Amino acid sequence: MSTRASKRQKTEPYELLYWPGIPGRGEHIRLTFEASGTPYKDVCVEAKNAKAVVNEISTFNTGDDINPPPLAPPMLKHGDMTISQTPNILLFLGHRLGLAPDPDDDGYGYYHVNALTLTALDGLSNEPHDTHHPIAVGKYYEDQKDESIKRAQDYRDMRLPKFLEYYERVLSGPASKGGEYLYGGKMTYADLVLFQCLDGVSFAFPKCVGKMKESKKYEKVWALYERVKGKENIKGYLESGRRQEYSMGIYRYYEELDG
Repeated sequence: MSTRASKRQKTEPYELLYWPGIPGRGEHIRLTFEASGTPYKDVCVEAKNAKAVVNEISTFNTGDDINPPPLAPPMLKHGDMTISQTPNILLFLGHRLGLAPDPDDDGYGYYHVNALTLTALDGLSNEPHDTHHPIAVGKYYEDQKDESIKRAQDYRDMRLPKFLEYYERVLSGPASKGGEYLYGGKMTYADLVLFQCLDGVSFAFPKCVGKMKESKKYEKVWALYERVKGKENIKGYLESGRRQEYSMGIYRYYEELDG
C-alpha cells in the first residue's frame, strides 16, 4: 500500500457487517470499537436487516481486484479493504486502536495477544456452540438432543474447567505483569474476547458456572471479567441498549445441557 493510500485509509470509517439480532462472533469486534471509543457503523443492526451480509456471502460474489470474497461474517470494511474472520479482524484492529502491542515495538506481544485470543475462541466460543450442535450444524437441536446432552456434560466436566484453569495460569504468570490483564499489564483485545466468552458461557451454563465461581478456583479469571465489565466505555455500552441479546446464536440456554 502506498503512503498516500495508507494515510487515506486511516481516515476512512470502519463498517462492521454481521447478522443482526444476535451478539455472535461480531460482538468481539463491537467490543473492540466500544472499548477504544472508535466510531463505527454496525451496518446490518442499523439497517435492521441482513442484506449487506447476504450480498457479501452470495455465491455470485467473486470479490474484486484486491479482496477475495468472504465465506461468512463477520466482515470489516475499511477504505477499499474488506476482510473477514473474527481473529483476523481483531489482529488488524488491535494495535491500530491501542488494544494490542505495536508489532514494531513488541513483535512477540503482538502474536501472544493473538494466541490468547485464538485459544479463547476455540474453547469458550466454538466448543460451547458444538454442545448444542454436536453432529451437524444444518440440523435442528431437537434432532441431535441426545448427543448434545452427552457433549455438554463433557464440556462442563472437562473442557470448560481446562480453559478456565489455563487463563488462571496466564493471569498468575509474569507475562501478565500483575495479574489484572492477560498480557503486558494493560487491557488488550484478548481480554475483551475472554470477557465476551465468559459472559456467553455464563448465559448458556448458569448453574455450572455458578458452581465454578463458588469453588474459587478461578478467582483471577472472574476478577478480569468484572474489571472489563466495569470499564467506563464497556459499562456504557452494556447499559446502552445497543448490545444484541443472546438468542439462537453461539450461546444458547437449554436447561438439560446445564446439568
